[in-house]
Amino acid sequence: MSVAIITGSSGLVGSEAVTYFAALGFDIVGIDNGMREVFFGQSASTRWMMEKLKKELRGYTHYDLDIRDAPAMNRVFARYSADIQLVIHTAAQPSHDWAANDPVTDFTVNANGTSILLEAARNHAPEAVFIFMSTNKVYGDRPNRLPLVELDTRWEIDPAHEYVDGIPETMSIDGTLHSLFGASKVAADTLVQEYGRYFGMRTACFRGGCLTGPNHSGTQLHGFLAYLMKCTVMGTPYTIFGYKQKQVRDNIHSADLIQAFHHFFLNPRCGATYNIGGGRYSNCSMLEAVKLCETICGNKLNYTYVDENRRGDHIWWISDLSRFKADYPGWSLRYDVPEILHQIYELNAERWGAGCLI
Repeated sequence: MSVAIITGSSGLVGSEAVTYFAALGFDIVGIDNGMREVFFGQSASTRWMMEKLKKELRGYTHYDLDIRDAPAMNRVFARYSADIQLVIHTAAQPSHDWAANDPVTDFTVNANGTSILLEAARNHAPEAVFIFMSTNKVYGDRPNRLPLVELDTRWEIDPAHEYVDGIPETMSIDGTLHSLFGASKVAADTLVQEYGRYFGMRTACFRGGCLTGPNHSGTQLHGFLAYLMKCTVMGTPYTIFGYKQKQVRDNIHSADLIQAFHHFFLNPRCGATYNIGGGRYSNCSMLEAVKLCETICGNKLNYTYVDENRRGDHIWWISDLSRFKADYPGWSLRYDVPEILHQIYELNAERWGAGCLI
């Protein structure tokens, strides 16, 4: 029996991983206690996905447990022990806005929870591959010091700069404003690296930015493209914060991300770090994303612009994917922003009660 333990199994990345690795023949152990609803309210609940996975997938076992509960995590890992080949840790408090209101919960979920899972894996399944979903917020607001040029619809990096193809893993994480969320993820990120280097475990940190896809339960504080499309479809008021509405993000489809996880699983390293996102292939500014949503759905977005940006928010982020592509040349991105937004609309419009046309 080959077991994959996936935390945050009802969320966007977790559920994509559950479906993907189940199709490869893994028995899946999902751990998710529905805290996304606690963080962001009922509209952001992933319970619908949990029920869908339990109903549709044979070989899927769900545990409604908190990753901060060390005895419970150890019982789960001990139960499957040597059969565990893969751990994908996506459970998190994912919003830097939310973290400022409850720093202790943010830190205990993101940092302490990761520590508990790493130790459970080391004690019961030390040969398993351990993949951690980190964040580009580990770099804090340092990207905002890059030389940027204002274009008609976006900010762009100076074309003569060494980061023209994206921001690499060599960017320093020191001497910068991280946000409390960023700090808790830095702690988890460095722990995952250390368990790889110190204990020889096969671990990786994937430092993602905007992770997206049609299964995203987007909400105001987390889930950029999914929430933007939902607001455009439903006429819900939306607020854009700062940077003349030209802030840029790369966006990676959850399916492309899980393919990257699979490549790492097949040829793992110890303590690896990778910036992962849409790179130069899949990115957009806020203005560009709004126009795409309006075109796809046929509605105008009801939005307000606030000149003050969110504290620590990136003006421009595009990931340099060259390190991961060098290690795993067989991987490539399949979905760009227009395709992602079409999928989000097509798979959710009826559920949202849309009266729009594609």
